[in-house]
Amino acid sequence: MVVELETHSYDKAALDAGLGAIRSWAADRLGEPDREVRHRSEVRGDVLELTYRGTAEGEVLLLCHYDTVWPTGTLDGWPFTEADGRVTGPGAFDMKLGLVQSVWALRGLRELGLPHPSVKFLFNGDEEIGSPFSRPLIEAASEGTVANLVFEAAVDGKLKTARKGVGLFDVTVTGVEAHAGLDPYKGASAVHALAEVVTRVAAAGSREHGTTVNVGTISGGTGRNVTAGQATCGIDVRVAEPSEMDRIDAVFAGLKASDPRVTVSVTGEWNRPPMTANPPSVALFERARKVAEEQGWTLEDAAVGGASDGNFVSALGRPVLDGMGAVGGGAHARHEHVVVAHIPERTALTIGLIAALA
Repeated sequence: MVVELETHSYDKAALDAGLGAIRSWAADRLGEPDREVRHRSEVRGDVLELTYRGTAEGEVLLLCHYDTVWPTGTLDGWPFTEADGRVTGPGAFDMKLGLVQSVWALRGLRELGLPHPSVKFLFNGDEEIGSPFSRPLIEAASEGTVANLVFEAAVDGKLKTARKGVGLFDVTVTGVEAHAGLDPYKGASAVHALAEVVTRVAAAGSREHGTTVNVGTISGGTGRNVTAGQATCGIDVRVAEPSEMDRIDAVFAGLKASDPRVTVSVTGEWNRPPMTANPPSVALFERARKVAEEQGWTLEDAAVGGASDGNFVSALGRPVLDGMGAVGGGAHARHEHVVVAHIPERTALTIGLIAALA
């Protein structure tokens, strides 16, 4: 049912309707929350916080995004399907199955009569576009919690204890237009200057420090016989170490063309800081590992290049584990799928971990 709610990050009406349905669905399974706050946005997906009082001290935050990368209408040609031990559908893996697991985990705690801290769900609708509206709400909600669990999909069954920080930048180069044949030396090519800039930016990557720089798009000029007056490129930067953010900032600040008639400007920002294995998170993973061991299986962790809302929590030095959700593959692709056999195991892990925090 949740996968069949189309909630594209840029479709405000669909996001609002989807969140309302998710709220009703969760309340049907858990009852009315003890506290409810819906933070409304004019253009982004709203953020919904549902808090259920526990039987022990403390509070655990369960982070789930309900937006997907799939445009409204995708479901018409790709319906929710279960076959051969897999479920598919737009957003099933990233990350609606994780959202469903989080709700059933609290239901499981109650059915088993296990003592547990209070549980706060935070459902946000702009994660896929960087969480511009929800970030401050996530940071506020995670304050004072004993654990923060992110229900993004697992990586080959492993929890994610480290993620790279992400920076999204655009470089604009402005030159001087001229006729390439009649006045070849009166112009100052923005395209030629951009080629210089791209070479310097690409060289700023560092395999040693886990920093990658990808110039993903380039555009410029108006014709092959015109000395280009403007050119731009879009850049994705990923860093594993917080100090690398300052180094990359310095690289961008120092960009200039060899031709003094050309100007170079940089816009953009760091979308998310790195998620590092801080001491509270290391301790939380060790607790999760022991829970899995008691349940008869071995839990491992991994570092990944993608980012999530867990990055915001980690940067504040708070305990966070990511990848609590589905086991499967194909995020953001048509072969997106969830392996059904792992759903009980992952839900049981969440139940055991929250109970262990009581």
